[in-house]
Amino acid sequence: MMLVFGHTGQVARELAALDPKAIFLGRDRADLTDPEACAAAIRAARPRAVINAAAYTAVDRAETDPDTAHLVNAEAPAAMARACADLGIPFLQISTDYVFDGAGDQPRSEDAPTGPLGVYGATKLAGEQGVAAAGGTWAILRTSWVFSAHGANFVKTMLRLGAERDRLTVVADQIGGPTPAADIAAACLRMISVMRDRPDTTGGIYHFAGAPDTSWAGFAREIMAQAGLGADIAEIPTADYPTPATRPLNSRLDCSRIARDFGIKRPDWRIGLAKVLEQLKDKA
Repeated sequence: MMLVFGHTGQVARELAALDPKAIFLGRDRADLTDPEACAAAIRAARPRAVINAAAYTAVDRAETDPDTAHLVNAEAPAAMARACADLGIPFLQISTDYVFDGAGDQPRSEDAPTGPLGVYGATKLAGEQGVAAAGGTWAILRTSWVFSAHGANFVKTMLRLGAERDRLTVVADQIGGPTPAADIAAACLRMISVMRDRPDTTGGIYHFAGAPDTSWAGFAREIMAQAGLGADIAEIPTADYPTPATRPLNSRLDCSRIARDFGIKRPDWRIGLAKVLEQLKDKA
């Protein structure tokens, strides 16, 4: 039996679809602002593995709520990882491209220097460090630009706005890999399986993002095209769309390590987008 922290989030929902026998702990059963309670939940369940798919993901709100963000994104994962190390079971933490400063135009490797631009990225990086310090069998999966048919995300926002307006302004100087949550979930399960079989030869930090890299504007155009919406996408620089938290301009991730260690290749996000649009059509 596997234990997953998270219940309604995008990746957690996809994990539930792939592994319905797993135990999923939502906020009502696991308060991530109480790290020791999370560790206690692991010790009580004694699962075969743990995935943390929960996080404080309100990037802008984190700027004015750093203490809560740190509890959820840094202290809770570290406590979970320590409990897993004590039990001798694999622990997988989902992280983010926001641990980088977004400089340059080349894909970042797992060993590239970090430099988060805001509270969210800083707390996620602190979580990574806490997980690594716990020892045991652990892995961190950094991903980017997550989308699915669930929750709030860029695809659903673009679909709503594209149906209401003839023209949308979308940032064009942030570049990254849109990543279907379903593919992240599948990657997580593959990683956990291999880590259980080969705990001494796998683990560490890995990158996983959809291909090909594109801008938010390019992503928006593909959404409009696949959805049959006629809204024109006008490109703007990040400077014209100010937000409380600074976004990295370069979110390209080098995903060669996860291919080498786990045989997991970058998914084509355009195929994932088509599946998400079909799911949303079925829901409607």
